[in-house]
Amino acid sequence: MANKTQDMNTMMKDMMGAFPVDTKSMEDTFKNQAALGEKLSSVALSAAEKSAEIQNAWTKSTLEKIADMSKAKTDPADYAKAVSDFASANAEVAAENMAAFAEVAKKVQTETMELMMSAGRDMQEDATKAVKKATDDISKVAAKAGNAAK
Repeated sequence: MANKTQDMNTMMKDMMGAFPVDTKSMEDTFKNQAALGEKLSSVALSAAEKSAEIQNAWTKSTLEKIADMSKAKTDPADYAKAVSDFASANAEVAAENMAAFAEVAKKVQTETMELMMSAGRDMQEDATKAVKKATDDISKVAAKAGNAAK
């Protein structure tokens, strides 16, 4: 009596065939994640662009004020006034620009939260569909196995 070696490839193929994997759901998940990444990148790039614009305008304004301050004066008291004017104008511009940066940050936070909440809803719907499909598929396999055993 000879022992027959089981073909592991056939056995694994049969087992995997009994539990089919839906690659479409994996592809959809990948596409959804790529779309979310694209939207988040867009939010970040938009914020970086706006921040660069604010910083550029602030730098230009500061350089203009330094140019005014550095001009030769006839009276020594004018130098103290120029420094004082520069400091007060710079403080005012700093407050305005910090408020502009805060608005950019607030917009990024709002848009990111909206995207994440939307993605969460989409993932919940996808997970519900996947669980329902898996349950249906397993029920069919179990019914086939039950019928085959009879």
